Amino acid sequence: MLLKTRHFGDVEIDESKLIAFDEGIPGFENAKKFYIIENTDQTSPFKWLQSVDQPELAFAIVNPFLIKKDYDIEVNDTVAESLGVEAVEDVAVYSIVVVPEDISKISMNLKAPVIINTRNNRGVQVILDTDKYSVRHYILEELRRQEVEADAGTDKEKGTVHCNK
Repeated sequence: MLLKTRHFGDVEIDESKLIAFDEGIPGFENAKKFYIIENTDQTSPFKWLQSVDQPELAFAIVNPFLIKKDYDIEVNDTVAESLGVEAVEDVAVYSIVVVPEDISKISMNLKAPVIINTRNNRGVQVILDTDKYSVRHYILEELRRQEVEADAGTDKEKGTVHCNK
């Protein structure tokens, strides 16, 4: 299928990889079908969540565990059941990234991750019931903090996703 996008021009997409967001994404409830566009730079952790319903709409996304190693979320039973999750291995987690004019302030939303069941291509953005994470987690600050900790010889626990399935 050929998708005419605002940011990437014409993109050939594999319809079997379309992700259905039954509720849309908060603030964009009419956008129900999305496609993940991989970055052509293999060293970049960023991808794009491209709307199929609204081709002018695309979100920069990142796997938050690549940036914040100790990120730790729990996907509740209601979300897991609504997505048809049978095993934690079927879950992909992304954070929506905000890229402002001042690139040093690039941030990711850890408070409301995008959860995708990769087995059946169903997704949802959830708002975590915790004050542990914010909607604006500054990526460069996090990377600098990790660099300082690595230099100090500390070893933080790896991040995890918990699913009761």
